[in-house]
Amino acid sequence: MTRIDDKPPAWDERTQLTTFLDYARDTARATCEGVSPQNARTSLLPGSPLMTLSGVINHLRWVEYHWFQVIFLGEEDQGPWTDEDPDREMRIAVDFPLPQLLDEYAAQSARYRELVAANDLDTKARRPLRSGLHVDLRWILLHLTEETARHNGHLDILREMLDGTTGD
Repeated sequence: MTRIDDKPPAWDERTQLTTFLDYARDTARATCEGVSPQNARTSLLPGSPLMTLSGVINHLRWVEYHWFQVIFLGEEDQGPWTDEDPDREMRIAVDFPLPQLLDEYAAQSARYRELVAANDLDTKARRPLRSGLHVDLRWILLHLTEETARHNGHLDILREMLDGTTGD
């Protein structure tokens, strides 16, 4: 697996926050390096049939979309989920090649990196959470780092169970 560095090039708050999110993103992508198309779509957990490498990567992509475009920018939600199928992004992931999902996730991450660079960390989201709270961009970055890191643990376990590959 590709070795990834979590050391920021500068020590200001923004650089540290974005470096850790990029580190988590890069770790997710690296965990999927070299996986076979079949293994990318294989579900190993009877209690979590949507938990595939493809499903987790697609979920991470759409989670970022939700937080940056729907919550922060206040755009209409065009995500793949529905009220009847709230986990649809994980379900449909197996219909796409994993390299395509990884490329889309990387391209989207690059766009969001620009969005973050263009906004102050104290900027409030245009759309409130269900509780009515308007979080700021700083909180969104921290939340996405936590979410991505948590799912990296899932990716690590799935990858090891699938073909024995482990990370650093």
